[in-house]
Amino acid sequence: MSKLMIDKRYRETVHTDKNNYEYITVTHDENKVRIYTLKNGLKVFLAQNFDAPRIQTYIPVRTGSNNDPSDNTGLAHYLEHMMFKGTSRIGTHNWEKEKELLDQISALYEEHKAEQDPEKKKEIYKKIDEVSQNASQYAIANEYDKVISSLGASGTNAHTWFDETVYKNNVPNNELEKWLKIEKERFSEVVLRLFHTELESVYEEFNRAQDNDSRLVNYELMDALFPTHPNGQQTTIGRPEHLKNPSMKAIHKYFDEYYVPNNYAMVLVGDLDFEETIQLVNQYFGTIPYRELPKKTPVTEQPLTQIVKRTVKSPTTPRVQLAWRTDSYGTKEAMLADITANILSNRGEAGLLDLHINQTQRMLWAQAFSVGLKQYGYFSIVAVPKETQTMDEAKEMVLEQIELIKKGDFPDWILPAIINDFKLQRLKGLETADGLATNLYDTYIKGRSWEQELNELDEYQDFTKEDVVDFANTFFKDNYVEVYKEKGVNDQLVRVENPGITPIKINRDAQSDFLKEILAEKTDDIQPEFIDYEKEILTDTIKDKKLSFVTNRYNDIAQVHFIFPFGSDNDRDLGISTQLLQYLGTADLSPEDLKKEFFKIGVSNDFKTTNEQLVISLSGLEENIEKGISLLQHWMYDVQADQEIYKQFVETVLENRQASRKDKNRIMTALTNYTKLGSFSRYTDIISKEDLEKSNAEIFTDRMKKLFQYPYQVFFYGRDLGNFKQYIGKYVENASLEIPEPKKYPEPETNGKVYFTDYDMVQMEMSKVGRGHQVNTSNFGKINVFNEYFGRGLSSIVFQEIRESKSLAYSAYVSYAANSELGHPDYITTYIGTQPDKLQTAVSTMSELMNELPEVPTQFENARNAALKQIASTRITRTNIFFNTLRLKKLGIYHDFRKDIYGQIKTLTFEDVKMFYQTEIKPIHFNTAIIGKKENLDMDAVNEMGEFKELSLKDIFGD
Repeated sequence: MSKLMIDKRYRETVHTDKNNYEYITVTHDENKVRIYTLKNGLKVFLAQNFDAPRIQTYIPVRTGSNNDPSDNTGLAHYLEHMMFKGTSRIGTHNWEKEKELLDQISALYEEHKAEQDPEKKKEIYKKIDEVSQNASQYAIANEYDKVISSLGASGTNAHTWFDETVYKNNVPNNELEKWLKIEKERFSEVVLRLFHTELESVYEEFNRAQDNDSRLVNYELMDALFPTHPNGQQTTIGRPEHLKNPSMKAIHKYFDEYYVPNNYAMVLVGDLDFEETIQLVNQYFGTIPYRELPKKTPVTEQPLTQIVKRTVKSPTTPRVQLAWRTDSYGTKEAMLADITANILSNRGEAGLLDLHINQTQRMLWAQAFSVGLKQYGYFSIVAVPKETQTMDEAKEMVLEQIELIKKGDFPDWILPAIINDFKLQRLKGLETADGLATNLYDTYIKGRSWEQELNELDEYQDFTKEDVVDFANTFFKDNYVEVYKEKGVNDQLVRVENPGITPIKINRDAQSDFLKEILAEKTDDIQPEFIDYEKEILTDTIKDKKLSFVTNRYNDIAQVHFIFPFGSDNDRDLGISTQLLQYLGTADLSPEDLKKEFFKIGVSNDFKTTNEQLVISLSGLEENIEKGISLLQHWMYDVQADQEIYKQFVETVLENRQASRKDKNRIMTALTNYTKLGSFSRYTDIISKEDLEKSNAEIFTDRMKKLFQYPYQVFFYGRDLGNFKQYIGKYVENASLEIPEPKKYPEPETNGKVYFTDYDMVQMEMSKVGRGHQVNTSNFGKINVFNEYFGRGLSSIVFQEIRESKSLAYSAYVSYAANSELGHPDYITTYIGTQPDKLQTAVSTMSELMNELPEVPTQFENARNAALKQIASTRITRTNIFFNTLRLKKLGIYHDFRKDIYGQIKTLTFEDVKMFYQTEIKPIHFNTAIIGKKENLDMDAVNEMGEFKELSLKDIFGD
């Protein structure tokens, strides 16, 4: 028997609770997780967390795209979408009539799939559209979301990946039984209603993926790494030809085979009672019958014996990605691959790639990581060359770092530092309900026990430097995949015409009997708890600095924050100065040595500059925080200006600016900012190329040396305030410098302008931005409910019309954002991302919705009650206790303002929200931002929106 088997610290033990339910715990598990197995095979993971009277729920199903039929790829993901459409009891007001029509639609889809003639397929699709129109009169769109949000649920979502489909909700603990009742109903059957409109939404999601070159690179990488295994042969979203030729019959078969209790788990972490909870879970889910899973033939990949090269083209910055296939998650090889990735790149930025490439600015950026899957996995490195470098040169640079590992040319201290960092991250991860619940469901999906998961860090700790060197020499051969992402036109894009869907009826006012029962079933309300900030935050003075303290009640990780009441508005180049600091050392310590010293003591540092504030933060074990402060101040007081490093830094900054101008998301952000604020804003007011190139490093390092001479305050989050006060005085000096006056930036009216930037992409994205009145805190309750009711979320008016009824976009929303500071205006934003041939219809639909606020009393009441339940069951904890006070202060508020918002919502009527809409939103004039391929732009439609202007990248980015 191996030493590991004998010396395991964590061991499973079996118990029986007071109601005779058998469960497993693991010795020394600080989270005291209980694992039950019901008679039908359902695994139930329960753990307590009393941060708030809420429960984080996950239902992980052990199936994903790897189980898709080869002629129906994307099926698992599409089923995930359909799981939100209801059942024979949820989402219908006449199931018998609806079912008859759904059966017809299913038969038509089989006919459509089998038909090879394109014209005949179109005729069948028209018939599907016609019958779907008839069926929709009996459907109630998004009723699952209505019923779940009536509980006060938040975070309602799901995701699909290789081997998992995971359903998520966070619910108030007094609504647990209702939640179980709803989920039992959902997991008992699937009804494929509103099928063709949702299918079109999934196709829009496919289009979004086509415009995301990270996904395109990953698809090529996985295809080459796994030439026969589903990991590489079946993308989660599916092939376009399969998406356009679905089979409802195949989806039902897949649900019946894989959505069985012995193939999914229930993960509940929060404010719960173990015995009561397992009884309720058994009451609702224990009756679902066990079913044998389909037999699967394992797919075994042959070892890679050569370098496999692929090329992808898109408009963004070139990069190269390398990947080696590994064994499955939890195996020795996968663990050593993980350690090796951290020797190259780690959170402390003290890895070989971090120090030898990123720190020395030899290329724009490089990073290593490993991914462990249920079967196989991979080790990967991404390298982004400078404009003057080739991708081959970038590749050689990262391979040089692997050669160092093969030779054992890495410091002895790094292995223990990596293991300590793993422990620190686990400590942080498991302290929240969501963090623990996520770890539990991931453990279940990968087929591992909680005992194995907890013992994993001890196994990592047993690996030696010799193990890593041996692994590197055996593992890293010419047996990898390389994907070159070149800058160019992507000739692989699939462009599909609009199928011409007739808008379906969504029956907003209708309610199923099931929803009525849930709404009628009363539970004892959770009473809101509002925080007394003066009581929770201890304050003191150290010299002339205010010291605030909040107790960490969870673990030994402490944080210290130095908060300076000035930012880039006061000094435009403050952010550049803190960035440059990262590449500079002191007289005693090189930049690389500084990274190493921080990583050795397990303390991370962070510099965050906003327009009105600079926060320097340290986080790590409380016993090491003083060492971290000492190291930080040594660095800042004694930073050495190095003109050669500065020149390289400027080169990197300028190249990163160019990279931003090739990235669709960055371009859209810049364009939207221009649309909102005009040509002169914080976004465009940046230090110019000329000024950067002619400046001296001392200009920026002097800022850092003098920083602690300005006024600031200190916030400490930890356990031992007394000890902290004993040493912090050594690191604090009285202020001797005055804060510079802030620059004022205009907030111009929005007045009907249309701005466009050309970009080669499949979709078009459009955002409208309107400037509202100055922020008024008495509107916050109305804003909360308006956004929930009208603009955001699965059951909002906008989502129902744009996506559910007309299938015009995968993503569409309206959001009213209150300003975070008194004296400044609110903004309302609308967004649509869709195919070019759908854009005009989507814009018209959005305009109609915005013209007059639709009145749906039941939906309004649902949104209002959901908002109340969420506030009542939310608690402010940890560092949020302090940072909330800083946010509220900007609004002139010095108490827990949720109390006021709760009071506003409690008496809120639809007429109040309608009046708010009439006075605060309807009169607003909007500017419009559009990004897409110019040839796809309908200029007649665009000119109707307002005065058109095409903007260059220089216009929207500034210098």
